[in-house]
Amino acid sequence: MTSTHETAPPSTTPLAAPLSAPLARTVRGSGPGLLLAHGAGGGIEANYGPILDGLAARHTVVGVDYPGAGDSPRSLTPLDVDTLADELVAAADAEGVGRFAVSGYSLGGPVAIRVAARHPERVDALVLSATFAYADTRTDLVASVWRQLLAADDPRLLGEFVQLMALGEGALNTLTPDEVRAAAELITATVPPGTGDQVELVRRIDVREDLAAITVPALVIVTTADPLVSPTLQRALAAGLPGSETAELPTGHLPFAERPQEWLALITGFLARHREGRVA
Repeated sequence: MTSTHETAPPSTTPLAAPLSAPLARTVRGSGPGLLLAHGAGGGIEANYGPILDGLAARHTVVGVDYPGAGDSPRSLTPLDVDTLADELVAAADAEGVGRFAVSGYSLGGPVAIRVAARHPERVDALVLSATFAYADTRTDLVASVWRQLLAADDPRLLGEFVQLMALGEGALNTLTPDEVRAAAELITATVPPGTGDQVELVRRIDVREDLAAITVPALVIVTTADPLVSPTLQRALAAGLPGSETAELPTGHLPFAERPQEWLALITGFLARHREGRVA
């Protein structure tokens, strides 16, 4: 099925300074627009890969890899949420997608919120998963330890820490010690070079002041067994987002690894209910 993308009026928001090098882009499918914002240390394929085909079956999916993730070059300056938000919208522009929903996972949640705040005429829905509006003391401490481990010469410890903070208790306890060691080696071998920059942005980002002005339909998917971003912080985001819906998913911080089909169903079901009449 082909899609006739809706055009949107030009934005009156001054754009942030663009990055010095273009970001790698993922484009797939047809139908109403859906932008994807990924998490720290991830990427579009890494975070959405298991559900990309399902999303693209109903939507024109557009995502970019942040600097230092996927095939995007690392930034020479500290990352900025306005720039990431505008780069995502610029990718939609390049693909002829005028209006869109935005799905934000983990760090991608506040990026998606900033997209809606800076470009309200473009956004018609938000889906926010395993995410936060700001880093509370606990999240900041976790990010600080993560950043220090990235800088230390101890790949085994880094790999073990990532598993401890990413997997839900049930999923982690299914692994044997040998499997944990093997996974730690794989994790440290595939850490994107810009992970440290993205983790630093986790510590600085704060979109709480954006929340009250957002009026589009929004779904907050709370990962209830999440050791990285606490369910309490996720629910605080939902409480600050007027009229938002909340769904609970019994998984750790990696819904794409632990419960991908349930995660996909929550996203596509919500968008279908709130975009009736807009399917091309």
